Amino acid sequence: MEVTPLLVIKKNGTREEFNREKILRGIIRSAEKRPVGMDAMTSIVDEVENKIRALGVNEISSQVIGEYVMNRLVDVDEIAYIRFASVYRQFKDTGVFFNELKDILDKDKLKENHHKKGQSEAK
Repeated sequence: MEVTPLLVIKKNGTREEFNREKILRGIIRSAEKRPVGMDAMTSIVDEVENKIRALGVNEISSQVIGEYVMNRLVDVDEIAYIRFASVYRQFKDTGVFFNELKDILDKDKLKENHHKKGQSEAK
């Protein structure tokens, strides 16, 4: 089966061919000195690429790709996620950084409460 070329629309409006290695390099940088194995990082790239290809589009924005990566990375390692997000979203100040951390903590609390609720219902 032939793979259709996929173009990425960058923030400045230029287009370049989709390059999974660029995504992997970004994830590797964000996960440096973190307990994230190469298999997990490669799996994120595979999932992101599969999700994009399933859309059946010829072009996709780098912003959408970044969001897909972050949605997966946050579940794998929150520190790597924050590092990736800080570069990707170009945090301008500590307030934006703090808000991102707060969002993660809120999601963790929601997951924890959901897990506790499931355990109490099982009793």
